[in-house]
Amino acid sequence: MLPQHLCKRSVWNQICGWHRRVFSAIAPSNEDGGRHLLPQMPHFSHTPAPYNGPLASDLLKKRKQYLPTSAGPYYTHPLNLVEGKMQYVFDESGRRYLDAYGGIATVSCGHCHPDVVDAIVNQTKLLQHTTVLYLNHTVIDFAEALAAKFPSELKAVFFTNSGTEANELAMMIARLYTGFHDIISIRNGYHGNATSTMGATAQFYHKFNVVQTGTHHALNPDPYRGVFGSDGAKYANDVQDIIDYGTFGHVAGFIAESIQGVGGVMELAPGYLPAVYSIIKKAGGLFIADEVQSGFGRTGTHFWGFEAHGVIPDIVTLAKGIGNGAPIGAVVTTPEIAKVLTYGYYFSTFGGNLVSSAAGLAVLNVIEKDKLQQNALNVGSYLKERLNSLMEKHEIIGDVRGRGLMLGVELVKDRQLKTPAKDETLQILEQMKDMGVLVGKGGFRGNVLRVAPPLCFTKEDADFLVDVMDYTMSKM
Repeated sequence: MLPQHLCKRSVWNQICGWHRRVFSAIAPSNEDGGRHLLPQMPHFSHTPAPYNGPLASDLLKKRKQYLPTSAGPYYTHPLNLVEGKMQYVFDESGRRYLDAYGGIATVSCGHCHPDVVDAIVNQTKLLQHTTVLYLNHTVIDFAEALAAKFPSELKAVFFTNSGTEANELAMMIARLYTGFHDIISIRNGYHGNATSTMGATAQFYHKFNVVQTGTHHALNPDPYRGVFGSDGAKYANDVQDIIDYGTFGHVAGFIAESIQGVGGVMELAPGYLPAVYSIIKKAGGLFIADEVQSGFGRTGTHFWGFEAHGVIPDIVTLAKGIGNGAPIGAVVTTPEIAKVLTYGYYFSTFGGNLVSSAAGLAVLNVIEKDKLQQNALNVGSYLKERLNSLMEKHEIIGDVRGRGLMLGVELVKDRQLKTPAKDETLQILEQMKDMGVLVGKGGFRGNVLRVAPPLCFTKEDADFLVDVMDYTMSKM
């Protein structure tokens, strides 16, 4: 008898053959009498290794038993992903999916990029970890290369294990340096899952009984739904009001994402960050830029998202794409501000461990070698144009926004009322998965399709993604 996974693969091959014979022909007619061709996934020369592990149904039962969480997995029938290669992932049956979301989660260069894999394997064979008590060039080389990507003022690097830890450290540094306690964040932002970062994460604040004294949430500068439209200066006035009436005139810091990720790929209203920067400085505070999702060339026009706003932060936090999947984060600040951590005793045991540092340095090299920032600009601009064209065709699309390969598509039931189409978003998410495209969802109302693929995404991939989205919307 054949192993179970081979039996399943054989069945899948039969289904694929039927799929090609039937659906690569003409699909059902649309309203105008035209006829749709089912979108065809771009060619990709990689054959996944045979899988002989537990199947999705068994894993789901064990996950519910041993890994209880309110988050995930996606889909009515969750995928068991067993292999990844560049912008694609493969399930237990060998089926290929275009990953248009994993880039924002962890992968910047592409799944299992050979240069990053080699760096991890080679370092693991040599030495996996040292603490701050010893010297090793790997972590120092990475810190030097990372600092070179920032404005000249920002040269001091602290490595952490995650974005949550990076943001926790950044807020602690701001409080120690300024001598003040109050932190201001933006409603709808997201900064992590520890106590202080959950307090600063106003989007989910109402879902957790986590009371943070000295944490204040400013009006969200949302150009699509906000009360002041695209007038960033008017939103900034709320930050001034918080300082005047809520913090006695002084703050430790202000933290914001350059583009809100979990919040639905929401770009901040033009002029907002420069106005807030000036306000925060006058109140004695530090400006913290959360680049966990928007950094490392993802926005295309700049290597860091804050650069598009014309401001230079006092502290920058990094994670996710920094290690292409390796667990690592970082805080980058000025040498003067960094001194506050030398007055006590701070270190992160595994922050900047050698294996993750080797991965991080390889990521920086790959971004340069493969010109991934330029690719994010070229392909991202092309993809956004196609999504905007799709908005002209489908009334359910209320807004298309974002930069480079960090894009959001907000779905609404009524464009005038902007009624969130939450159920329809889930339906489209499911149907796109069935057709081989994985996208994320986000936004406070859960009605935004998040598109954030690995930076090696191609125009052919963009065409396939949009064609699949078009097809699913046409069938609704």
